[in-house]
Amino acid sequence: MNEHKVMIGLEVHAQLTSLKSKLFCSCPADYRELQPNTAVCDVCLGLPGSLPRLNGRAVEEVLKIALALHSKPAEKTLFYRKHYFYPDMAKNFQISQYDRGGGVTIASGGYMDFNLGQDVKRVRIRRVQLEEDVAKIVYPSSLMTSDYVLVDYNRAGVALCEMVTEPDISSPREARLFIEKYSSILEHLGVTDTDLEGSLRVDANVSIDGGERVELKNINSPKDVEKALNYEVQRQAMIVERGGKIEMQTRHWDEVNKVTVAPRFKEEEEDYRYFPEPDLPPIRIDPNTLKRLAAQLPELPDQRAERFIRQYGLTAYQASVLVSDKHLADCYERSVQAGLKAGDAADWFMNEVLGDLSDAKKGTKDLIALTDDVIKVVEMVQRNEITGKMGKRLLKQLIIGGRLPEEVPRPIRDEETLRQLVAEVIRDNPDVYEKAKTDPNAINFLIGQVMKKTRGTADPQKILDLVRAALSAV
Repeated sequence: MNEHKVMIGLEVHAQLTSLKSKLFCSCPADYRELQPNTAVCDVCLGLPGSLPRLNGRAVEEVLKIALALHSKPAEKTLFYRKHYFYPDMAKNFQISQYDRGGGVTIASGGYMDFNLGQDVKRVRIRRVQLEEDVAKIVYPSSLMTSDYVLVDYNRAGVALCEMVTEPDISSPREARLFIEKYSSILEHLGVTDTDLEGSLRVDANVSIDGGERVELKNINSPKDVEKALNYEVQRQAMIVERGGKIEMQTRHWDEVNKVTVAPRFKEEEEDYRYFPEPDLPPIRIDPNTLKRLAAQLPELPDQRAERFIRQYGLTAYQASVLVSDKHLADCYERSVQAGLKAGDAADWFMNEVLGDLSDAKKGTKDLIALTDDVIKVVEMVQRNEITGKMGKRLLKQLIIGGRLPEEVPRPIRDEETLRQLVAEVIRDNPDVYEKAKTDPNAINFLIGQVMKKTRGTADPQKILDLVRAALSAV
């Protein structure tokens, strides 16, 4: 396949899960454990005569995000009605914001940097805005095979921050890395729990070679964003290389079949019939509020990485990996404060803990309750109470099972005991012993038998030295 110029712009929708109520009513924002269509009222269902009431804290949470992205907050902002006829919004319009025709979003401009190998990639931010979420559409089987859909309006009206980038992203991998960095910022700000189902959703606009753009809707994870974009770039490239033309359209990512599908053509902005929301007055953003929020901003990922390098002597790569996830960074820092060697602890968390979490299909949020036991295991290795191999085995058991075994095997270090075990293995395997005098593979067999007797707790190098000594004895 020939090389093509890829342009990707992202619209990232983050639920403000730090809020207790929805954006324009008092219904609970934490709807995930509730029965369908029970966290609703006349406002979020858009019943006649209902009036929205703005959740003021939602404005402040979005302003924090804007400040973290170096965006410029507006002096005055207002809401618009975005009309469309689709079952995920009962009132047939979504209260959102608009940056044209006199509309002003909460913030505009800004940028975000993220690591791309040895380089740093900068993506410009177009706007940051506040809007209400829509209902959840449930496909009983799959997007392509369901004969009907179900609608749960519990999610409708939950506060969303929509962040829109310029089309500065050049590959699906860059898109994934960008979203992972943005997720870490949201976690450090404390505005969004990105581990919650549906709390972070992405629409991606992609075009190749300056052609028409295709929008991919409602992708639920950074990995799926990369997969969906990879598929879509290849799909568009094949059409172009066969002499076809890309049509502007909206497509959805089918997670089951790993393809993008086109249920409808892409709407133009005029199809949404934007006009100012008559039931909500313009909002003036007080400069004193901005100063207060700026002063309250926590340590963000880039600042935290710089501190990890300075305070703990980590490499730039180690620091960037650890701060890429707030839970991981918190657990690592807790381990260092508990007395673990900083560099050694970084290696354990990056190379062992993350791998074990992936194998166990768990997230870093699950690590919080296990950190004290992780510290115990690494401490035992650092004090030479157990071998590194045994430490890795214990960590895997801990993360998969959720707790350490009641009895931790201690290494046999007494040289005389180990010499006796070597003698036992040689006595039980005389043919292998003779073969080991000329065959290294036979030596490994003898070492393995000794390690089995010690339940894997002995130092393999020490066993090797004792086996070699036995082989050289007359």
